[in-house]
Amino acid sequence: GYGYGGVGFGGAMGPGGIQEVTINQNLLTPLNLEIDPNIQRVRKEEKEQIKTLNNRFASFIDKVRFLEQQNKMLETKWSLLQDQKTARSNIAPMFEAYINNLRRQLDGLLNDKGRLEGELKNMQDLVEDFKTKYEDEINKRTAAENEFVVLKKDVDAAYMNKVELEAKVDALTDEINFLRSLYEAELNELQAQISDTSVVLSMDNSRNLDLDSIIAEVKAQYEEIANRSRAEAESWYQSKYEALQVTAGKHGDDLRNTKNEISEINRMIQRLQGEIENAKAQRAKLEAAIAEAEERGEMAVKDAKAKLEELEAALQKAKQDMARQLREYQELMNVKLALDIEIATYRKLLEGEESRLAGDGVGNVNISVVSTTGGASSGFLGGGIGGLGLGAGMGSGALGFSSGGGSKSYTVTTT
Repeated sequence: GYGYGGVGFGGAMGPGGIQEVTINQNLLTPLNLEIDPNIQRVRKEEKEQIKTLNNRFASFIDKVRFLEQQNKMLETKWSLLQDQKTARSNIAPMFEAYINNLRRQLDGLLNDKGRLEGELKNMQDLVEDFKTKYEDEINKRTAAENEFVVLKKDVDAAYMNKVELEAKVDALTDEINFLRSLYEAELNELQAQISDTSVVLSMDNSRNLDLDSIIAEVKAQYEEIANRSRAEAESWYQSKYEALQVTAGKHGDDLRNTKNEISEINRMIQRLQGEIENAKAQRAKLEAAIAEAEERGEMAVKDAKAKLEELEAALQKAKQDMARQLREYQELMNVKLALDIEIATYRKLLEGEESRLAGDGVGNVNISVVSTTGGASSGFLGGGIGGLGLGAGMGSGALGFSSGGGSKSYTVTTT
């Protein structure tokens, strides 16, 4: 019969089987039988030998079970590590591809940034060149304006000289006309006097004088003197007038050339100002594009870092979950192995004791299972069973061992 926690159940068996036995505390006390002391001594020696052999056998079983358990644990760890390695090998290419993609994007952005910086540097150099040219043109314009002012002063002075000379020419013309009229008046007066004198002479002197030829000669001399004086004056004034006209024309040409140069400089300044404005607009556009590209690159890098952190967090969480599941699996395997050992131990005990009972006869058998830890094994046996007792009539002997899968000790004593 079998009993758990004081409750027994059993059944009748055939000849040679185990008789119905109820657990009794009196069975734990040694029987006072009148037997030969030598037999008791022999039985005790056999009991000690059986205990020694049982202990050695139990140690061997424990070692075998422990090695099997360690082997299974190592196989489990190896399979989990293989699965984890496979999973990592499956995840690692994804990370590498994503990181390579981000690196390519970053390299592209860096190349764009370098290209835009080069273009910006070229534009800045071009702007500096235009600025230098603009300053040179401003300096040229200032010098031209100063020269224009000086030329204007010279032209004004030449114009004033021209006006003065024209006034002098007019005055000299008036003077020439006055002298001509005066000369003609004097000539007329002289002619009148000559005519009067000729009359007087004709009256006073009867000599024949050629006064007409004399008068004509004098008149010719005066006219020649007057013509020569007038020609000299006209030629002198004409030369002065022509010189003034040449000087005025020269200054006028210089003034027109200066005006043309000033107009050309103004047009060039306007063109350079337009080019500078275009360069400034293009520079602002390039700076905006660079800022946008930098912002886009920073956002892409931040996004990539955030995604990488999320993936690392997910990977860490998956590792933690895998480690937790591995620990739970190991605990379950330990519990399973402990239960397998316990079941095998019960089976070996029952088979061994049945064979012993069949060979040596019926005696008293005490089997005690002492649990030192609770947990899954105790729950499997009924939620914290403190001990298990089994009794049967058999010969004197003992069997004791402990399971390697859990913290339980098994002791079988026969009296």
